[in-house]
Amino acid sequence: MREILPGVVHWTGTHPKLGIEVSSYWLVPERAVLNPLLPPGGLRAFQAEPPESVLLTNRHHLREAERFGAPVHAPRVGLHEFTAEQHVQGYDDGDEPVPGVRARHIGALSDDEFALVIPRARAVAIADGVVRDGDGPLGFVPDQYMGDDPEGVKDGLRAAFAALADEVDFDALLLAHGDPLPTGAREVLRRFATGSS
Repeated sequence: MREILPGVVHWTGTHPKLGIEVSSYWLVPERAVLNPLLPPGGLRAFQAEPPESVLLTNRHHLREAERFGAPVHAPRVGLHEFTAEQHVQGYDDGDEPVPGVRARHIGALSDDEFALVIPRARAVAIADGVVRDGDGPLGFVPDQYMGDDPEGVKDGLRAAFAALADEVDFDALLLAHGDPLPTGAREVLRRFATGSS
């Protein structure tokens, strides 16, 4: 676990079903974890201040969320993925699923593709619409995960990310797949969305 911004801790782990390395985050002042796997050391890693909420950027990021014993929040449009016994709480575009974190609908890849904006940290957490191979450049998931019209999905994502970069003040990008970009991310995302170098 490594603090990449004040009050934002990042760690990686191997997804138990997919067998690939994914990223998770601990928003310390908000007492919330994003798209979490358990960190090395399990819940003991949080010491005396365990998370009070779990935030998912889409329905597929449940990962090990239930092991945290905290309320789970996911996009309302994706709640069909969960059982009533899981007690997952839904959020919509513009909601604050926890104080200080605002939901922003992205769509295009799936109806429940969301970004979570953390103004305090000048950071945005992204679901699966954009990924990185480790610390490489931003990219899209492979076409095979984009349905029948990959180019149309990419166009929709580019439009949503261009609007996000235009309308939201952020400097860091917290990716679910790949290393985060702790600085300069707004311009990187804008260039990615517009195809400029």
